[in-house]
Amino acid sequence: MKRARVIAAAIGMAALCHQPAAAQEHTAVKAGFTLPANSGKTILVFRPTVRVGAQSTGGIFEPNGDWTDRARANLETALAARQAALGNIVQPAPAAFGEEARLVEEYQALFGALSRAVIEYQFFRGNRLPTKKRENKAGVFDWSMGSGVARLPGARDADYGLFIYDKDAYGSTGRKILQVFAALGPGIAVKSGEHAGYAGLVDLKTGDIVWLNADMAMGGDVRTTEGAHKRIGQLLEDFPGSTAATPPPAGLAK
Repeated sequence: MKRARVIAAAIGMAALCHQPAAAQEHTAVKAGFTLPANSGKTILVFRPTVRVGAQSTGGIFEPNGDWTDRARANLETALAARQAALGNIVQPAPAAFGEEARLVEEYQALFGALSRAVIEYQFFRGNRLPTKKRENKAGVFDWSMGSGVARLPGARDADYGLFIYDKDAYGSTGRKILQVFAALGPGIAVKSGEHAGYAGLVDLKTGDIVWLNADMAMGGDVRTTEGAHKRIGQLLEDFPGSTAATPPPAGLAK
């Protein structure tokens, strides 16, 4: 009886929050920006921000430390294997400690917040910021993290920084039951699971985001090696100046 009440309440919430499906993938490039392959530019790769957990019956994200650690390790391995195909000089950001580590965390959080703003206010239909309405109509992509990025460790000797954010919420058993009941009952489409990610290339002198790729419905289970390779391939799809991708390790599907 208790589970039935929970499911009924969750269906009600889903009905209130239900929105028509829309395009889930989008890429943008700052006007005038180009990055030819082998141009000699240096790209600093920052450690990806990774969040993995379960999605409760009511749709709440419940973080899982073991899944997150496994996914982060898989994604970093896949990213290292992919670096040779990025078309320029690619090197990992130097290890940071103390104040520098705090600065890196702050800018990674800023990148995440800014990317979500781009997704919410420019990439997909929804709210529009009053200050961005004109740019949206003209198709202008103009977002910046500020010139403070030049203070990041390693930025002085690099041209661009690559930031990556990945979030996976796997639908719980309760969420999957809700999905079935909602479809059979009121006919509401309830989404089970959330797999979103975005990758951005940032000018380390100005802080301008010169390329951003966002996908709110990604594939691949990042808890597995194969899934992580697929995910990195999706995040870096159409990366500026990239060359033919390095094939995944033997035995892994593309």
